[in-house]
Parts: sequence; C-alpha cells; structure tokens
Amino acid sequence: MSSDRRKFLKQFGSTVVLSSAALSSFAALEANERRVLQAQKRVSPNDKIRVATIGMGIMGFNDTRTALSCPGVELVGCCDLYTGRLDHAKELFGANIFTTKNRHEILDRKDVDAIIIATSDNWHSTIAIEAMRKGKAVYSEKPMVHYLSEGLGEIKVQQETKAVFQVGSQRVSSIALQKAKELLKEGAIGQINCIEASFNRQSALGAWQYTIPLDASLQTVDWERYQAKETVKRAYDPNRFFRWRNYREYGTGVAGDLFVHLLSGIHFITGSKGPSKIYSIGELAYWKDGRNVPDVMNAVIQYPDSKEHPAFEVSLRVNFVSGDGEHSSTRITGTEGVMDLSDENGFTIRKHKMPVAPGIGGWDSFNTYTNAMQKELMDDYNKKYSATDQQSPSQPNITYAVPEGYNTSHEHFANFFDSIRNGTPVVEDAVFGFRAAAPALACNESYFHNKVIHWDAENMRMKENG
Repeated sequence: MSSDRRKFLKQFGSTVVLSSAALSSFAALEANERRVLQAQKRVSPNDKIRVATIGMGIMGFNDTRTALSCPGVELVGCCDLYTGRLDHAKELFGANIFTTKNRHEILDRKDVDAIIIATSDNWHSTIAIEAMRKGKAVYSEKPMVHYLSEGLGEIKVQQETKAVFQVGSQRVSSIALQKAKELLKEGAIGQINCIEASFNRQSALGAWQYTIPLDASLQTVDWERYQAKETVKRAYDPNRFFRWRNYREYGTGVAGDLFVHLLSGIHFITGSKGPSKIYSIGELAYWKDGRNVPDVMNAVIQYPDSKEHPAFEVSLRVNFVSGDGEHSSTRITGTEGVMDLSDENGFTIRKHKMPVAPGIGGWDSFNTYTNAMQKELMDDYNKKYSATDQQSPSQPNITYAVPEGYNTSHEHFANFFDSIRNGTPVVEDAVFGFRAAAPALACNESYFHNKVIHWDAENMRMKENG
C-alpha cells in the first residue's frame, strides 16, 4: 500500500469540518463512508489486469498513469496516430510496451483485458463497441458518444456482451458527492428547486489552444486513419488533429467537454434520469482561431417531477474568457438551504429555514394603513404567532472536504478494476453515462439549430413534437 494511501486511510473520519449540531448527521453516515472508501488490497498474479490505451493525448497519458497507480494493473500497449506520442509512451512506461497506430492491433490482442479510450470524441462509441465485441472491458472517456444517435446502440452492445463498461467522469466516484447525495436525500436543504453550475477558464491552454509539436506532418500523423469516419475528406490540418476539441467534426465543444461533467455530478447527487427540456445560447466571443464551436455557452434545462426528485431547473454556463479566472462551481438551492460544491473535493451547506410566521411590516403593505389598523394587525399577528414562531431557526453551516491525498480519478479506476475482478457494479455505466451526455449534446443541438430540445429521459431519446 502506498504511503499516500496509508496517510489517507489514517486520516479517514477526521476530515469533516462540522458544527457540533451537525455531527450526529455525519456519524450516521460512518458505515456508508467505510463502504465507499476502500483500502488497496494485495493482488495475486491471477488477479492481474492487463490494459491498453487507445488515444495518447492529455487524457490518455493521465488515465494511463492513474490506472497504473491501482494495484495489479499492467500496461500492455498504446495506440495513437502521432508517432511522437508512441515514442513518449515508451519513454514513460517502458521500451517493451507494444505501440501501434492501428487500433485493431490492440483490440485483437489476447493479452489485453481492458481498453482505455481517450481519443477524440468522434471515435469513442465506435471503438467502445469494437472493444466490447472483442470481449474487453472498456473505460471510455466522456462523453461516451459524439452524437445523440449513438447512445442507444452502444448501450445495447454493452447489455448484449455483458462487458464491464465505465465512463470517465471521475467526479461520480467522489466521496464528497456521495456525502452530498446522502445529505440531500435526508432533507438537509429542504426540497430542491434550482441548480446553477459553471466552468470558467481564462487561458489559451484552457481554451484548447494546445501546443503542436514541431515535427507534426503527414509523415508523423496518420491523417487518413484519423478522418476515416468523415464523409468530407480534408487536407491535413495540424490544428484539427492536435486541437480537435475546437471542431464539431471531432469534438463536442464546451457542452460535451464540460457541461457533461457538471451534469454527471448533478445526476449522481439527485438520482435523476434526466431533463425534459433543453435550450442553449452561446457565441464565439474571443477565441476566433478558426474553431467552429462557441467559447461561451449558457443553457437552461428543465427537470420534471419524478419518483427520484421534485421538479427543478438547471442553469449551466461555460466561459472561456472569464475575467473571474479559472474555477468551477455547482450550487444546489432548496427551500431550506444551499449546497455549494466548488468541485468534486468538497462542499458547504448553508441553511436558511424560513420562520413559521409569515412576517409583518418592513417591505410590506402594512405601513400603508392607518395607525389604528397597524396596531390591530400587529396585535392579531402576535396572538397567532409566538416569539419562537417569528424567529428564523438557527441553522449551523456544514462543510465537508475529502481527506488529504484522496484522488477521485484513482477511486474511479479502482472501482472499474474491482468490477472486472469481482463483478461489482461500476459507478458510471453506459446508461448513466449516456443520460449525462445526452442533455449536454442536446445543448449543442439546441445551439446550432436554435430550438428547444424535448427529451424523453426514461427512454433516452428525443421527442420530435415536444
């Protein structure tokens, strides 16, 4: 067990900053926390899981490192369409790992148990289906699909093959979100009615102007294989390869890249299957570098009353030229309080419960009446409501932070590998992944076609006539 992991487990149970009045609530969740937090186990040679990564970009390298931080995981090979990334994979992970530009050479290997898919978005679903049909477990980066039309087909293949399949929105594995989910269910902020969530960035790299290597060319990039799915073949363009997130043909814009993270967390905490209406607006406000997706987008999403939750509305925003700097937030508002999540590493609950008495005076028509009527009204009010009823109940704040050394991405992969070994459920299966991706992709549909998208969350399909 790593020293960081030991430190993390030693700190377990001492990382919640609470008012004394809230301690009993969290003590009741102790058993569940022990279920959520799992110590690393010794792994026998027979339990070793052999993985290969397809797509060695930023997330490909990060995911591979994280996967290898889990016990009993071995890297067999890497696939990428740029020679330099394959060379770097050997530098980092060993000269003996298998590297190729042909994904089928990875998928056909008998010694590969699991595939990590971290390609451009347009290849996620195709490769996932191929891998599942080859008997591989699949860890697919979000969003799991490029288009809404791909979701049900991918779910069907997963159900037919029974493959272990997990989507890579790591925040759903966070113990902070698990705590938030439990407290929301217990009524910590009353009945929710609206959620505001955002991602703000203020840098060229944050806006996807990634560094392009000096040797990028048709000799080092398999451009033909990269655009094999495209009906319109384009001349080689290093921007479209190394900065693919900027283009609809390969990526899903700010909605598919960032809204999907926010929605994954919202769905996990609320237990929601999804919204009924989606509408978005946006613009290309600053990064006018040839991209064909907006750099500022706002969406309003309506969630209907369901057996999982009461009706509520969600406002989402991404701003790639935010003078407010780089940060994300999710604020869940209820009738008795607000839950603020700065990211997947913690949250604060501020409670503001209304008094029993409705109030009188102040910004009220009370002061427009005669003095005699005001006295009569006040006497009547004091007879109806006691002094206690007229006071807002004292409600201490609750703050939760994950332990030092805790890593949500590690937990997400650990869950994936536990599922492969033991058959335990993954935390983000194909159905959950698509239900989070669908409203994000529907934001693109709404933006580009200037229309309200009506969504059938239960059956995971668009309603043509609203």
